Amino acid sequence: MFETVLIANRGEIALRVLRACKELGVRTAVVYSAADADSAAVRLADQAIRIGPASSRRSYLNAAAIVEAARQVGAQAVHPGYGFLSEDADFAEICADNGLIFIGPPPAVMAALADKSSARALMSRAGLPLSPGSIAPVPTAAAAAEVAETVGYPVIVKAAAGGGGRGMTVVHTPGELRRAYARTRAAAQSAFGDDRVYVERYLTEARHVEVQVLCDSHGNGVHLGTRDCSVQRRHQKLVEEAPAPALPAAVLDTIAETALRGALEVGFVGAGTLEFLVDAEERFHFLEINCRIQVEHPVTEMVTGIDLVHEQLHIAAGVPLRWRQEEIRLHGVAVECRVNTEDPERGFAPTPGRLERFTPPGGPFTRVDTHASAGYLVGPWYDSLLAKVIVWAPDRELALNRLERALDEFDIAGPGVHTTIPFVRRVLDDAAFRKGRYTTGLVDRLLGVPGAAPAQRPTATPAQRPTASPAPRPSPAAQPDVTHRRTR
Repeated sequence: MFETVLIANRGEIALRVLRACKELGVRTAVVYSAADADSAAVRLADQAIRIGPASSRRSYLNAAAIVEAARQVGAQAVHPGYGFLSEDADFAEICADNGLIFIGPPPAVMAALADKSSARALMSRAGLPLSPGSIAPVPTAAAAAEVAETVGYPVIVKAAAGGGGRGMTVVHTPGELRRAYARTRAAAQSAFGDDRVYVERYLTEARHVEVQVLCDSHGNGVHLGTRDCSVQRRHQKLVEEAPAPALPAAVLDTIAETALRGALEVGFVGAGTLEFLVDAEERFHFLEINCRIQVEHPVTEMVTGIDLVHEQLHIAAGVPLRWRQEEIRLHGVAVECRVNTEDPERGFAPTPGRLERFTPPGGPFTRVDTHASAGYLVGPWYDSLLAKVIVWAPDRELALNRLERALDEFDIAGPGVHTTIPFVRRVLDDAAFRKGRYTTGLVDRLLGVPGAAPAQRPTATPAQRPTASPAPRPSPAAQPDVTHRRTR
């Protein structure tokens, strides 16, 4: 195991990784921006290194400063968390060039899988079913139109280098395509420094089902079952659960086994997630693979009892996988909701401000992952995720009731600060959601978006529970300064 790990992230995921390291006896160092000087991760780390101002491009996306910080503290490995540089193949390669282990897949594998178009091609060769559309990027609007005419409308235009729900445009008619194509390419260039896009059929009545996998560097791998992430707004997830509900166990098993086969075929190493869309006929289509820990990883931990960050650290240290597939068992149901500082009544606009009150819920089988506390300043510089509430129960009905109870207990208040909790309550009250027969169109339906699909009609008997954002390459910055050091 490593002696020291540098955590190249912030917020709740930095704290989550820090705790896992401490449980394994690993010293921790965190990097932080000027805006995060008083954060919980800085307070609890063995060492903390300030690497820049609030701007993420000059701090958490600054590869040169992060690598120099790792060298200063004598770290052997870098954990990137999620977001920021977590799926940046250039950063993984820079780490390797400087003798640091990047906790994730090898740079070459990362580069191939972080490119959505390349990942589709690789998974197609591995035999995974894809949604109809282009494999290679489409170079012109005319080429995009040809693909759309072949697969049928609606289609979705996606950035090949996209991630985190960005760089996607749904197109319902031929008349919209040329403008959507140009808009998506421009957005992709701005967000990712890469304007390549591809086109695939858009499933309006789909379930978003993903599979957690663990693969080591010795060719071993296991899957840890499924998660459902269909409750989304603008491709950003709000509620997740494990296992995926209201699908036959045989379908879930097939999706999970297919995902693991795909991960092993492409040489994936680490903790990753393969995402699929499942249509009304229960056919599933590969969507993408995430080469990092997911925001929603706690629901898998709750139903398997396996600490995924512990496993990431062991795998990165070269330890053979400690689990065999027959040892993986799912118990009960876990549900997570994200608590973002956004106002659902104003299009989920961010609402920064200082928290005057912050009292998270407690109680049996209730977990809250957060970096916040009373007095915490929610700034405008980063993602609006404030906390995640995760509950477990023996069955789905009790799990949903427990989540409702937990949200009722959550006390958050501050001038101008709103959260997504009221909207999550609407989701939990929805009849289709309660039955587990909902699709990615649920949020639009609740918001009254024109053209939103109605509640999905049941197409399957309730399932038995199975037993079984690349960022642009940063520019160099000044050497970081060690401003906080604590030895234990």
